[in-house]
Amino acid sequence: MRTIMVMNAKGGCGKSTLATSIAAYFATHWEGVVALADYDPQTSSLDWLAKRPPERDPILCVNATKDGLTHLPRNTDYLIIDPPARAHGAELTQLVRHAETIVVPVLPSPIDINAAAKFIQELLEVGKVERREVKLAVVANRVRENLLVFGELEQFLEGLKVPFIARFRDAQNYIRAYSRGLGIHELPPYLAEEDWKQWKPLTQWLESRRSIPS
Repeated sequence: MRTIMVMNAKGGCGKSTLATSIAAYFATHWEGVVALADYDPQTSSLDWLAKRPPERDPILCVNATKDGLTHLPRNTDYLIIDPPARAHGAELTQLVRHAETIVVPVLPSPIDINAAAKFIQELLEVGKVERREVKLAVVANRVRENLLVFGELEQFLEGLKVPFIARFRDAQNYIRAYSRGLGIHELPPYLAEEDWKQWKPLTQWLESRRSIPS
């Protein structure tokens, strides 16, 4: 089973938005059963699934807030995990045990950059990550390239010991997609073609062996 987790200890970084779009991408582009597990008490991913149109490619709902992955169907081929924000210590270690790939979204603000630096350092010290049994990547999220802080974010991400994979613009398309239970790739081309181009480095990485522990 392919397992991908989108996590950051700071709330409001777009974690659930990315997790839902990744789940929708695998549901529409790959054969197999896709499940979306939501550990976050805010249940943003579950709310998104509740809005998903029945004619769209199905994504199984796993409410992990109480029982973890106990109710995950055994025939699941792709599992996308939306963990809670502010996970640290033993909780972080326990969550990482479920993942083979982790994507960390970072926002372009001094507060978010500082929080991400601390979180990524903690993540790198988790046993499973130290043993290279999980692959990490970071993405810049809600980017406005004309802002000065974008340069600071780029410099920070490029200086990490973790691959810096993609940049996603600050676009209304993510709100449009979430409100309809859709992923960014399920919006029409005339709306989202630019976003698809920005997603290509991430989807190519997720589909490659580079994102899977050897």
